[in-house]
Amino acid sequence: MTSWFRGCAVLLWEVGSDDPRQEVFCTKIRKNQVVYMTEYNAKDAEHLHPLIHSHVPSEPALRVKALETLLVEKGLLDSAAVDAWVEVYSDEIGPKVGAAVVARAWCDDGFRERLLADGATAIGELGIQGWAPNHLKVVENTESVHNLVVCTLCSCYPHRLLGIQPAWYKLEAYRSRAVRDPRGVLAEFEVSIPETVRVDVWDSTAELRYFVLPQRPEGSEDMDEQALAALVSRNSMIGTQRDLPIETGGA
Repeated sequence: MTSWFRGCAVLLWEVGSDDPRQEVFCTKIRKNQVVYMTEYNAKDAEHLHPLIHSHVPSEPALRVKALETLLVEKGLLDSAAVDAWVEVYSDEIGPKVGAAVVARAWCDDGFRERLLADGATAIGELGIQGWAPNHLKVVENTESVHNLVVCTLCSCYPHRLLGIQPAWYKLEAYRSRAVRDPRGVLAEFEVSIPETVRVDVWDSTAELRYFVLPQRPEGSEDMDEQALAALVSRNSMIGTQRDLPIETGGA
């Protein structure tokens, strides 16, 4: 509950000191204590209650937001810089690294065989280093097999290859249902898997991370490695996308 109240304070601070709603319901945060203003208007509070609940995110997000707000106020952090790093790491650095691995495997059968046999060693050939790749297993989609990656315990993920995991990857609904009903989960991603295709679900752990090698799309035979990498999406390397279109690159 403490983080919820912190979040309320942060939310109301963001509303602005000139907003009358802040005068109706304002909190001071002390150590393990919330102090309310003495003035109270039931009608205004009734209006404010759903407003707060409609904007307050999950508790971990509240903690992060509260910490960020304090650091910004103390001049130790620039929110714009944080946003820029998150955007680059989630959209550029990670997925592009994984896409380059996939493209090399599509173009080089020898590399593909080494990648499937020992993923960590194979990606080292491309200069990819870091803690996460040392615990890597690559699984390949084929005409008869589709692979789906999940972490049922938390959100273990090959960050060095894919960047920051998407929000849905961390949700309990995905983590539990991907194992019980993988075809149903894939259908929610608009992926229809024929009954003739087996769906294998791989549960990542702190010791072992999984990475899907998607099928090379038909009609891409004349494309070079760089052009092929542009086709590969983050979701295809998790397994929540199967068919990669040639006309557009993945995101």
